[in-house]
Amino acid sequence: QVQLQESGPGLVKPSQTLSLTCTVSGGSITTDLFYWSWIRHSPGKGLEWIGYGASSGSTGYSPSLKSRINISTDTSKNQFALQLRSVTPEDTAVYYCARARRGWSGTYYYPIDFGSWGQGIQVTVSS
Repeated sequence: QVQLQESGPGLVKPSQTLSLTCTVSGGSITTDLFYWSWIRHSPGKGLEWIGYGASSGSTGYSPSLKSRINISTDTSKNQFALQLRSVTPEDTAVYYCARARRGWSGTYYYPIDFGSWGQGIQVTVSS
């Protein structure tokens, strides 16, 4: 059974870059079947999908965050990572990594069925 675990700093200063890593065990990230995703939850905004990365190098990002994020995969370490630049207090949230199946719309692929999640990591943006 695949397991995911987030790691990174719990406190980030405004204008800095938030960097999180998700370590995957019980399964390889080198696959065409899944997208490796980041999602966050805050009391004010609820659950928000951030984006995904795949071992092939393909990525997909939320339009509202696209200008500030980068998601990468490291197949040698079986990890994937999130970088969120120029953070503000509005980026304070619990951040989750998750595995999603790769769905096909008929014209493009997209993540569906977020079946496996990490436990989440609280990140606070404050000076």
